[in-house]
Amino acid sequence: MDDMDYDEQKVDDAVLGLLYLTLHNGAQAWKSFDWDALNRLHQKGCISNLVSKAKSVVLTDEGLKAAERLFNQLFARR
Repeated sequence: MDDMDYDEQKVDDAVLGLLYLTLHNGAQAWKSFDWDALNRLHQKGCISNLVSKAKSVVLTDEGLKAAERLFNQLFARR
């Protein structure tokens, strides 16, 4: 996929929406997604605690709000 041209923002939106699906313990979500996308979300201030031995990341307040909005926008039944 390295040489494929794709919209990173759409990927980031989908990953953030799916992080909402895996929420546990408040604002923690499993970090089993593409590392490049997770790194971009960290740089945008949506998640913290990216580089650790933990199997989850913590969504920031801003990231949690965006994740809920994106989850509903991308995956909710109308």
